[in-house]
Amino acid sequence: MNNFFKKAQPVWAENRENEMNVTLVFKAKCTQSSKAVLRITGSSYYNVYINGDFLAVGPARAAHGYFRVDELPICLDKANNEIKIIVFGYAANSFYHLDQPSFLCAEIETENGIIAHTDENGTSFSAEEWLGKIQKVQRYSFQRPFTEVYDYTVEQYSEVKLSVMQNYNFLPRGIFYGDYEKEFPQGLIQKGQFTVSDKKNYYNDRSISDIGPQLKGYLKNELDVFSTVEAQKITPVTYEKINEKTNSVLLESNSYATFDMGKNLTGLIGFDAELETAGEIVIVFDEIMQGEEINFVRLTSANVIIIKANAGKISFLSAEPYTYRYIRIYVKNANSKISNVHLRRVGAPTVKKELISVNEKLIAIFNAAVETYRQNTFDIYMDCPSRERAGWLCDSFFTSRVERVLTGKSEIERNFLENYILPESFKCIPEGMLPMCYPADHYDGVFIPNWAMWFIVELNEYYERTGDLQLIEAAKSRVYGLIKYFKGFENEYGLLEKLKSWVFIEWSKSNDLVQDVSFPTNMLYAKIKLITAKLYNDEDLIKEAESLQETIRKMSYTSKGFFCDNAYRVDGELKLSGEYTESCQYYAFHTGVATPETFPELWNCLLSDFGFDRKQTGKWPEIYFANAFIGNYLRLDLISVYGDKDDLLRNIEGYFYYMAEKTGTLWENDSDYASCNHGFASHVLYWFDKLGMLKDI
Repeated sequence: MNNFFKKAQPVWAENRENEMNVTLVFKAKCTQSSKAVLRITGSSYYNVYINGDFLAVGPARAAHGYFRVDELPICLDKANNEIKIIVFGYAANSFYHLDQPSFLCAEIETENGIIAHTDENGTSFSAEEWLGKIQKVQRYSFQRPFTEVYDYTVEQYSEVKLSVMQNYNFLPRGIFYGDYEKEFPQGLIQKGQFTVSDKKNYYNDRSISDIGPQLKGYLKNELDVFSTVEAQKITPVTYEKINEKTNSVLLESNSYATFDMGKNLTGLIGFDAELETAGEIVIVFDEIMQGEEINFVRLTSANVIIIKANAGKISFLSAEPYTYRYIRIYVKNANSKISNVHLRRVGAPTVKKELISVNEKLIAIFNAAVETYRQNTFDIYMDCPSRERAGWLCDSFFTSRVERVLTGKSEIERNFLENYILPESFKCIPEGMLPMCYPADHYDGVFIPNWAMWFIVELNEYYERTGDLQLIEAAKSRVYGLIKYFKGFENEYGLLEKLKSWVFIEWSKSNDLVQDVSFPTNMLYAKIKLITAKLYNDEDLIKEAESLQETIRKMSYTSKGFFCDNAYRVDGELKLSGEYTESCQYYAFHTGVATPETFPELWNCLLSDFGFDRKQTGKWPEIYFANAFIGNYLRLDLISVYGDKDDLLRNIEGYFYYMAEKTGTLWENDSDYASCNHGFASHVLYWFDKLGMLKDI
């Protein structure tokens, strides 16, 4: 700790560190300084303001029991300056913020030494609880903690007694700091009026109904405000289509306005409001429009913020980042002026690359891939910046390549992998297994054995990119612990059989064909044995891997000319299911079980008859289609290795242009029913780079 902080102590409200969704505001008064730095870390999450202006969010996420320290240069250019740190102590399990005791540790150093620091006396950093941010609200989603609800009509703050927290391991941030630039709507696109009435049915999913020991949160009967219910009570009754280049609007009582950001963006939601009388502002948002409406629970997340305010002016900026193209603001019971609607980006800095092409569709795909990368790489690689903000394995394999292409570095990747290496063990999953996403709390015990294998695949490429032998050695016990776990499932053929939990191939029919023996899973298993043998000079694993590959070829490849997906145990014998998927074939080539030289007919068939247009051509209807993740990506990656430039570009355009056109980002699936902004999808930039189509600007 003393390597990072000279005086600061980690503190929180006495005996409330495990209480859910407590918000504390710490303030320090500082005189003018020409050189000042704020050192800060905490749990779960914080926003920093200097003299009322937003500065940063943090910290960068780390493993359980570890906390990364921000060192932020701050401008103290006034005679009297106020540093305000809002700390959101969620103390609830999620895929985003860890369920750990809440605390803040911060100090300010100038040329005159430490001028403010956190301690239990609260002398230089005062602390209050923010009562105006409502504590007992619903979860945002199964994967993220709480929604945001504010009441500015009540007493806003109350004093708290602080106590010192113990046993923290501090780490350097290790990566860039965000630019937090402002983005403004492309324009106002709708205005209308609405009514408010009770409905027969309200949105209900596992983030609401499954609250308990495995999913921490407040029960429905404990909620002070039920955000999705309040938003669903609103019914638009008139609608006017608008096309104004503005980020302001005048609204009569019980009216709304919808703004279009022009593309999907991720950040803090901001605006100013002036209400003639007391009223309520309800904000809803999403990545797409469905007809003329915003389905704010489309992603099984509560894209709702509620603000209750007295007459007068407020300036609002959300605590957490959200993802949307369309945002609608309802104002209940008050005439109002809404102005300065904006988004404060939370993500990676501006990318200084451009595409060498005159093809407008490819340029649009390039721009969408850059947006997707930036919005999914703030502190770790994320699957999506919306519903989850989670650090998933496998996704990270693809995004890690992009980081190297765009920045020449692998610093996010090092943090990401280090988070998996640091803990002594992982709760709620079997010994040796790795969490499917991390940092996260998986109290339900769910894990994806396949995704753990991708940790080893990525580790190998990380070493090839960086030569970081220190991290490889630090990961050795994790790697061999995983191999040991899998050996317990090897059958008489050396094949993994009846793996536990969520066996995942990709989002398609493939996921229905995973028992008793999944051949794509075993293809990947053979690959990680080869990689482990290479990384740690293990000759025995080479023999095991080569034998497993040969077994897969003999058992799975059939007279139909394709690899069968799985086999069942029938009367003690393994019998092929007779089911075939497109993605299984790509797994075979991607893992080295097959090559174009050893299986030329299958490779040529995949190259000519499969792809983005197969649903239109109707070829090979008996072979189940692949989806975006990860089947289509494996296909494109194989073409980048074995195919030609024109074919790769034709496939890229066919798979991605409609996504870029609709949201300006790239999607989780091949249609828009799920996330329309998924980090792995930025991998298209890696292929552009391999084709020599990227240049610095």
